[in-house]
Amino acid sequence: MADASSRTDNSIVVDTDDKNQRMENGQNGAMVPSNSSDPSDRSDRPMDQKVLRRLAQNREAARKSRLRKKAYVQQLESSKLKLASLEQELQKARQQGIFISSSGDQTHAMSGNGAMTFDLEYTRWLEEQNKQINELRTAVNAHASDSDLRLIVDGIMAHYDEIFKLKGAAAKADVFHMLSGMWKTPAERCFLWLGGFRSSELLKLLVNQLEPLTEQQLLGLSNLQQSSQQAEDALSQGMEALQQSLAETLAGSLGPSGSSGNVANYMGQMAMAMGKLGTLENFLRQADNLRQQTLHQMQRILTIRQAARALLAIHDYFSRLRALSSLWLARPRE
Repeated sequence: MADASSRTDNSIVVDTDDKNQRMENGQNGAMVPSNSSDPSDRSDRPMDQKVLRRLAQNREAARKSRLRKKAYVQQLESSKLKLASLEQELQKARQQGIFISSSGDQTHAMSGNGAMTFDLEYTRWLEEQNKQINELRTAVNAHASDSDLRLIVDGIMAHYDEIFKLKGAAAKADVFHMLSGMWKTPAERCFLWLGGFRSSELLKLLVNQLEPLTEQQLLGLSNLQQSSQQAEDALSQGMEALQQSLAETLAGSLGPSGSSGNVANYMGQMAMAMGKLGTLENFLRQADNLRQQTLHQMQRILTIRQAARALLAIHDYFSRLRALSSLWLARPRE
């Protein structure tokens, strides 16, 4: 029994010593760097300068990305606050009776803040149009009946008529705002003609989207495109003549030294200029009438399903222009 006890004690001591030795070796191994001559072991070599530079560039790119995202979010918040403020102004204007909403063929009678009022009304108009187009797209994809499609198409056409009424009322308050297209996105303004789209150019885009077309339909669309082009050219020439006449009128009020002449002559020339500016509203109204008539004539030429596809194509085209504007405004600026 004594021998067994002794062997057990010795075994415990040996095991403990071995364990302690292994712990010491492990600690020492962790503290002492490897002296391996294996070229693949680079843990004790300084990091490559290219890697350090790449890491620094990545950190800087990430920092700029965070700043751009923060600026974009702040821009959205600012736009949201601005819209809320405009909504409040519009509500106040309605409560004060500055403009009155009526039914039938009458439109909104706008006051001096017509530009802001129209911008808000246009935003609402665009939201409603998006809803109608989504309904039309669903019906087309579901192969709805012609009668169901006609109801939706007629509703969209009536909605287009509404925007032309709103523009006509807004032009009476601020024709320059309507002609400049400041209520549209930058990419849309790039293709602007007299406060809107060119009917002839829109018809060109649609022909390829509506195939197959009968010979009679092709002829009808071709004649419509040509008549629209002729009307646009006539209006463009009229605008150029107005601009030239206006410039000559303003230049005629200058004296020999370049300053305004006598007061009577100056006031007379400015009165003439004001009278000529009054024709701008007429040009805008004619351009919108051309756009409105072109849409309705196009609908009469096409079948109801072709008309539905045409309205979808028109909406998608302008949606892409608005999306392009958003991407342009949100682009990274170094």
